[in-house]
Amino acid sequence: MAHIFNEPSHTFNEYLLIPGYSSEECQPQNVSLKTPLVKFKKGEEPALSLNIPLVSAVMQAVSDDGMAVALAREGGCSFIYGSQTIESQAAMVRRVKNYKAGFVPSDSNLSANDTLADVLALKEKTGHSTMAVTEDGTANGRLVGLVTGRDYRVSRMDENEKVVDFMTPFDKLVCGHKDITLKEANDIIWENKLNALPIIDDDNRLLYFVFRKDYESRKSNPNELLDESKRYVVGAGINTRDFAERVPALIEAGVDVLCIDSSEGYSAWQANTIAWIREHYGDTVKVGAGNVVDGEGFRFLAEAGADFIKIGIGGGSICITREQKGIGRGQATATIEVAEARDAYFKETGIYIPICSDGGIVHDYHMTLALAMGSDFIMLGRYFSRFDESPTNKVNINGQYMKEYWGEGSARARNWQRYDLGGDKKLSFEEGVDSYVPYAGSLKDNVGLSLSKMKHTMCNCGALTIAELQEKAKIQLVSATSIVEGGAHDVLLKDSSNSGNR
Repeated sequence: MAHIFNEPSHTFNEYLLIPGYSSEECQPQNVSLKTPLVKFKKGEEPALSLNIPLVSAVMQAVSDDGMAVALAREGGCSFIYGSQTIESQAAMVRRVKNYKAGFVPSDSNLSANDTLADVLALKEKTGHSTMAVTEDGTANGRLVGLVTGRDYRVSRMDENEKVVDFMTPFDKLVCGHKDITLKEANDIIWENKLNALPIIDDDNRLLYFVFRKDYESRKSNPNELLDESKRYVVGAGINTRDFAERVPALIEAGVDVLCIDSSEGYSAWQANTIAWIREHYGDTVKVGAGNVVDGEGFRFLAEAGADFIKIGIGGGSICITREQKGIGRGQATATIEVAEARDAYFKETGIYIPICSDGGIVHDYHMTLALAMGSDFIMLGRYFSRFDESPTNKVNINGQYMKEYWGEGSARARNWQRYDLGGDKKLSFEEGVDSYVPYAGSLKDNVGLSLSKMKHTMCNCGALTIAELQEKAKIQLVSATSIVEGGAHDVLLKDSSNSGNR
């Protein structure tokens, strides 16, 4: 007979945190959000940790190299989507690793015969005002000049004027040689009051740029997540189909951590994928697995060798797995049970395997609840898809700016590789939708606000670390009436467009 759970599963929205004693030390500026990303033995430090407990989802509409750089600056990690060619995914990883190294490949390139109109179009496309002028107009051509915003004035120039007539020519440029160190490059930048330093080889071919803003970014981003070489940490999604070809390419590109992207992780395919990675790379390559929703699934992936384990089936805003297949579980209930299994496994083996709550986050406070329930970090899709840094288009819908957002299980994504059952290279039916989400601006501003709320809530619970929150948190299941009572009620709200208040 089937095993039937008589108690309903619950979502984050059905719980509240009860305040605990707050000492004088319980102030937001004293809160640490550092958390382990991969497993470690008792008494040892994890090989990888996050400075904030947020990672971006393995999705086409969320995690490319631009998102990875922006999130790493804030202390989190992106998992670059795997539903693309191996070559293009590896290239994204490589761009992230090169970016923080300070030596940035040029993505805004012109030839001397291009015009001011081409300059303006390129600036509109890339958002960058520093443009290399090379003989062939490529990123690695022979450098003949440089165009910056100081070299032209749109109001005073004809858009047909050629770049050669207003660029700063090569003989007037200060350049660095290919063997230069980052420190030496930064010294040249400061001594010559430059915003950008081109790095060239013996034949004057452009290799990279070093930018002043990268030197300054460390001061404005103290939580940056960096590897031992001071490069941004970046993850990548893999599937259980082409891992034997994809994993080596990602490792060669410099990826720090992998994540098996699958609709359901309690499967032989995931165990086989992890076993292959362990056979060829041992424990040096870190790989997360999932998703699961109960203790049995956690134990299976833990014994298979996963470095972290993701929780959640059907809880994402664009996921319709529960509607289509009738499988899944309320995200809060799943998180609580898997956290209990994680703690039991740690007590039994001395190995701590971080768990990641993936899906079901609607409000910022749900993040803190997920952590209090035992999650070590949180994977977010919709949340990050709203920002400038996500790779999707910003569109105007009935006067409101929106961002496109679609699920990996949608026909638009065509990501059949993440579904382990069956061999057809197509989606038999959709498990995700194609949608829009309200545009929210920059990642930095939004993440900063969300983390501020998280820190304040932790202080209300008397906790200064995530581990302390998990130990001290008092969590209450609430009624439907309590949920209504928790918002504004029995008042007439002012028009936010007139009052400036919400």
